[in-house]
Amino acid sequence: MKIAIGSDHGGFTLKEDIKKYLTELGYEYQDFGTHSTESCDYPDISVPVGKAVAAGEFDRGILICGTGVGIGIAANKIAGVRAALCHDTFSAHASREHNNANILTMGERVIGPGLARDIVKIWLTTEFEGGRHERRIDKISALEK
Repeated sequence: MKIAIGSDHGGFTLKEDIKKYLTELGYEYQDFGTHSTESCDYPDISVPVGKAVAAGEFDRGILICGTGVGIGIAANKIAGVRAALCHDTFSAHASREHNNANILTMGERVIGPGLARDIVKIWLTTEFEGGRHERRIDKISALEK
């Protein structure tokens, strides 16, 4: 599984920790920036990550900002992206199993690295259930046309 990862300045420290964790788990990833805590605009990160995931260049994406909200709103403007804000393990599991989320968003100022690691592991290992959920995902996809 190939993962696209990115953050703005508000999520930089957590992104760096998650990159180490992805390496520990054996996942391949590409960092789309930012590369410091210097202020930047989250759409400049979420758009290239979203486009790369939507195009199938990466299997999933992880985006982090201060709250996880702004970076996710921007990513969800890209057709084919289903970005889910998860600050608990239940939402991480459900966003994959029921919503087939392909981008996880989190907020560095909201959760700590331990919980973020738990969320990432659950989110990466949970498969889409399909079935009745597929019909709902199809309806979301139809909105993008």
